[in-house]
Parts: sequence; C-alpha cells; structure tokens
Amino acid sequence: MTPFNEQVYSIVEKIPCGNVVSYGQIAWILGRPRGARLVGRAMRYCPEGLPWQRVVKADGSIADGGHPEIRRALLEAEGVPFLPDGRVDMKSCLWNGED
Repeated sequence: MTPFNEQVYSIVEKIPCGNVVSYGQIAWILGRPRGARLVGRAMRYCPEGLPWQRVVKADGSIADGGHPEIRRALLEAEGVPFLPDGRVDMKSCLWNGED
C-alpha cells in the first residue's frame, strides 16, 4: 500500500454516515487538487471495512467501477438523498472534511 493510498483511506474512514465526498474533494484535502484520478485508483483497492460507497463523482454520480447498484443501496440505507436523475443530492449531504 502506498503512502498516498493510506492518506486516502484515512479520510474515507472519517466520512460520517449519511454523507458523501467526491474523489476530487479527497484529492484537494490531501493537497493534490488535480489528483481525483489518483484517488479513484486508490479506491479500487480500498480495504474492507471502510465506507467506500460514500465516495462519489463531483456531480453526485456513482462511479461505474465497482458495484454501482450496491453502492446506491448502501447510500439509500444511510438516508443519502438522490435527485430524480439518479445522482446523489450533493447539496444536502456533502461532507466538508471536518471531524
């Protein structure tokens, strides 16, 4: 596991239930504002037990990479609201990165 991946996972584990964060926002928090793809790559190897479903695209779309139906179901179970077009309502549940 790379140090960058470890940093990504340390942020992901802090995302509260019912909230989401974008790949780009994680990159920004880590001081790599153009590193959203790197975050996405790290998330492909996300360790078990982390709330991986809470990381979505900046527009609220659920990434196609891994089990989008499961991600949506997990988010809905947490009370995350969705827009009529199927995207997460980012305005109402975006996590600001603070504990």
